[in-house]
Amino acid sequence: MTTDANTTNPTHPADSGTGRRRTAAGVLGAATVAMGLIAGVFYIFACAIMPALARSDDRVFIAVMQNINDVIQNPVFFLSFLGALALTAVAAWRSRGAPNRWWVFAALAAYALVLVVTVAVNVPLNDALATAGAPARIADPAAVRGHFEDTWVAWNVVRAVLSTVALACLTRALYLLRRPQTSAYLESATGSSASR
Repeated sequence: MTTDANTTNPTHPADSGTGRRRTAAGVLGAATVAMGLIAGVFYIFACAIMPALARSDDRVFIAVMQNINDVIQNPVFFLSFLGALALTAVAAWRSRGAPNRWWVFAALAAYALVLVVTVAVNVPLNDALATAGAPARIADPAAVRGHFEDTWVAWNVVRAVLSTVALACLTRALYLLRRPQTSAYLESATGSSASR
């Protein structure tokens, strides 16, 4: 008695391919969510937090930024900040040879630039602001603020743009992955019958 290999063999290639596809979609979806969270953080700084602080006097500006830079270093933020990189890297590795791979690679490259900007510009500025000391004791708060504000704000806009580009690329990659695929066999069969 013969049985259908597709229904009795759990390791049939079609089944394992579907499993790999679901895993790839899960990783890519998680990367997209993490990237959206980080893009949102940089966006809200660019369009609300920093413009609001721009209205504050120098000591208030320094005090608030010191507090923000202190409290943002928490496990929840780092989980999304570093998780976006790790998940996108895993998604890029899993998408090798897939039609959506270039979108994932582009997202990884854009977010890698975000990390470079953060480490090279924003973190050193944050550290310099922290070492300035308590705002009430700073002799020239205008100079401390002047050294920090414009550069930090400009490069944060760069981070917001790059992380939004990365989010758009991941969203496109996820759309292409979720789109129904036509098998090469069916495409060739359609082509051969149409050419008759």
